[in-house]
Amino acid sequence: MDAARKGEAALSASNYDEAIQHFTDALKSNPNAVKYYINRSTAYQRTKKYAEALADAEVAVVLAHKRATRELIKDAQFRRAQQLFFLERYADAEFVLGIVRKLDEKEKTLPIWSSKVAKKLQELPEDDERRKPTAKDVPDVEVPSTTQEAATKKAETPAAVVPKPVVPTPANKIKDDWYQSNDTVTVNILAKGAPKDKVTVDFDKDSLSVSFPVEGSGAEYSFNIDPLYAPIDPAESKFRVTPNKVEVTLKKASQGVKWKSLEGDRQVEGASESSTSTTIPHHILNSKPAQDSAPAYPTSSKSGAKNWDKLAAEDLDDKDEIEGDETSHFFKKLYGGATPDQQRAMMKSYQESGGTVLSTDWSNVGSKTVVPEPPEGMEAKKY
Repeated sequence: MDAARKGEAALSASNYDEAIQHFTDALKSNPNAVKYYINRSTAYQRTKKYAEALADAEVAVVLAHKRATRELIKDAQFRRAQQLFFLERYADAEFVLGIVRKLDEKEKTLPIWSSKVAKKLQELPEDDERRKPTAKDVPDVEVPSTTQEAATKKAETPAAVVPKPVVPTPANKIKDDWYQSNDTVTVNILAKGAPKDKVTVDFDKDSLSVSFPVEGSGAEYSFNIDPLYAPIDPAESKFRVTPNKVEVTLKKASQGVKWKSLEGDRQVEGASESSTSTTIPHHILNSKPAQDSAPAYPTSSKSGAKNWDKLAAEDLDDKDEIEGDETSHFFKKLYGGATPDQQRAMMKSYQESGGTVLSTDWSNVGSKTVVPEPPEGMEAKKY
């Protein structure tokens, strides 16, 4: 059995390192065999050596064009598009998939890869460099000569794609987003250049904490959600750091539960009933409170707290006749007309400051602990 057949057998048996060696040997005797490069690219991909896989795929594209064989060009370009995807060159992957579509729009797995690439591009910020395609129809790569020396050199040192240096995103420019599936919630912290060995992620049943230093600035970025909208399984949750973001995958404790936001306002299990932590009262946040329930927000009125539904039903023309705490009415109206980010900011600032600060700017309070600001002449104390 010759080297190429041994390589095909090893590839079918999932012996990828062995397949790479056999196809390398085969290329020494036939350095212009398009199929050998495509097969070795496949083996490199299965071992997650995406740069080497791309190098082989691009050589295969050039050689296939020299032969003017439509089927080989399509196979080589499709293999090339997949490696560009794994290297996070999403716009380039989309461009090359367009070439594949022109060559054979009935390629079975083309819709799957097109969907994967489109999803990744949708998640990228508008100014992300990966949105800009730089690939050409036929890549500018050198093909090996027919000499055995050139073939051996190509096999030993495939042309790797050298990534451009990543400039870290300033702490005040770091953004985040999230999306969910039936059983997971994925949080993306869009920070370029986050140091892999210094990113700390703490998973708890009801909370998430992410922190890392911003290289070159001396600043520390912190992202905290406590409590989460619903419980998670910390043991099954994970994260990964790429050159452009920190991706955190939270495993839902209960599959099928649809999260309406990342942060919840529920009582965390095990919390003391006598806890003195401050929360924004439910009647203020709820734009339609139950008719029989009186608001729990403190009031300075001599006659005590009022039932807002009852007062609204009376439809008084003279607002001066309404007794009760006007602050509650203001908060209720403010929260009801706020965006989801503003509501999150109000919850977080009010809770962490012990009721002394109320902010609607999530970009300002979302990544830091809100410090209490008591009225003049008073002192904030922890209990």
